[in-house]
Amino acid sequence: ERDLVNLRANLASLTGKDIEDVLGLTTEDVDGGGGGDEADKIRNKIDKKERDLLIERRSVFRGWLKNVFLGQAVLSLGLSWIMVTDPSILFGSYGWFQNTRSIDVSIQVLGFWWWWLFIVPSLRSRRPSGFEKKALDIAFLGTPAISLLAPVATKDTATIWIANFVLVAGSYAFAYATYDEDGGNDDGSKDPAWLKFLYKSLDFGSGRERGARQ
Repeated sequence: ERDLVNLRANLASLTGKDIEDVLGLTTEDVDGGGGGDEADKIRNKIDKKERDLLIERRSVFRGWLKNVFLGQAVLSLGLSWIMVTDPSILFGSYGWFQNTRSIDVSIQVLGFWWWWLFIVPSLRSRRPSGFEKKALDIAFLGTPAISLLAPVATKDTATIWIANFVLVAGSYAFAYATYDEDGGNDDGSKDPAWLKFLYKSLDFGSGRERGARQ
C-alpha cells in the first residue's frame, strides 16, 4: 500500500493538488485533473495497484472464511457425537431437558442428522474443487439416505452416526480413487440434468448463501 500512497502523492503534485499528506485519501481526492501524459501514466499505475490490492484482500478474506467453515464442521462433528451418545453432557443442567419427555431421544436423532444439516454443508461451503467436490456431492446425497433408512435396521443412534461417518469417509476414498484430474467436472457442467436439479433443490450450504463466493 505504500507504493499506492506514493503514486497518489505524485498524482496530487502533477495535477496541482496542494495536499501535504495523502494517507487515508482516495485517488479521487488527490486527482486535480489534467497533468498531461505523465499524470495519465500514474493514473494507470494506480488503477493496476488498486485492482491488485482488491484481489489480494478478497483472497485473504476467502481463505479466512474457508477456515471458519472448516472449524464449524469440526465443532459440529464433536457436538453431534456427544448428542448421539450422551446429550446430558450438553443439556443436563437445563430444566427443560430433565422435564420434557423423550427429549433426549429427539436430540440423539438430531445428532446423526447433523451430518446432513451442518457437517457436510459446512465443508461444501468452502467451495472445494477436484476430488473433494465430488466426494462432498456424494456425501450430501448419501447422508440423508443413511439417516432415513438406517433406523429401520437399528435404533442405536451412535451406530447411525458412525454409518454416516463411514459414508463420508468412503465418499472421499471413492472420489480420490476415481477422479480424473484431466477430465474433471469441477463446475458440474457434465452432470446429468436430474442430478443438477437435485443438487440445486437440496443445496442450502454450498457457500452462495454464506458469502464464500469465488
